[in-house]
Amino acid sequence: MFSGCFVALVTPMLPDGEIDYKGLEQLVDLHLQHGTDGLVIMGTTAEAATISLSEQSDVIARVAGQVSGQIPVLAGNGSNATAEGVARTRELDKLAIDGFLTVTPFYNKPMQKGMLAHYQQVAAATQKPVLLYNVPGRTGVDLLPETVAELAMTDNIVGIKEATGSLTRLSDLQRCCPGDFLLFSGDDASGLNFMRAGGHGVISVTANVAPAQMSRLCKLALSGHFAEAEQLDQSLQGLHHQLFIESNPIPVKWALQRMGVMTSDFMRLPLTQLEPIHHQIIEQALQQAGLVA
Repeated sequence: MFSGCFVALVTPMLPDGEIDYKGLEQLVDLHLQHGTDGLVIMGTTAEAATISLSEQSDVIARVAGQVSGQIPVLAGNGSNATAEGVARTRELDKLAIDGFLTVTPFYNKPMQKGMLAHYQQVAAATQKPVLLYNVPGRTGVDLLPETVAELAMTDNIVGIKEATGSLTRLSDLQRCCPGDFLLFSGDDASGLNFMRAGGHGVISVTANVAPAQMSRLCKLALSGHFAEAEQLDQSLQGLHHQLFIESNPIPVKWALQRMGVMTSDFMRLPLTQLEPIHHQIIEQALQQAGLVA
């Protein structure tokens, strides 16, 4: 169903805070041309928390229309309120998307039974595939393998983006979940080892700035060509780590502007532009990856 390199796409913005639709179109074209296997729109990296639902719907509809079935498009539909998550899912379900990426409820810190009920209700609001998204570092809760296994019994919950960076967690998920349950890494730095251990791909921040390299890395890993994949991954490790030197997507937007891919690295408050002290660090990571001279 889904595999390989999915990019957690940034949302280009103009200096006045409006969405840069021309820049967005160019960004999507870049991924279509460089082999990205799928797009995740309006997730954390897209700054969904500061973008209204009507704006999100507009962005997702435009991207889906531009892609026109060439690669899968997944929409972020996460919320920390279950009723809002259900309503959001029903609204976005009207669009020509291929599925959803649903982050765990954030800030509320629900128990496992609360997350179980939350996901069951959100998944019931659509017939499209749903990928769970576990990122404890941002949400404050950890969706445990036993809960994932129970959710995997829901017909349209087809996989998970697991961003703990733990290969032990991957093996626990493999032990608990059905063999056809999709396992995506949400941690670029350990993504290669995740795929080596049986994962199906990566939902990647690094792919924003290195789409061709990340696409090739995933293809090599999933076809068992690990020696070549390791060599490529080494050149990207600086990006994997330094793109999180400040809160995502602050560094990746700066990198895209530095590369000339985007005209602005603007973000809506409370996110702010990359601190000058970090510019050279990201620059060196881009050089190591061969993306700037």
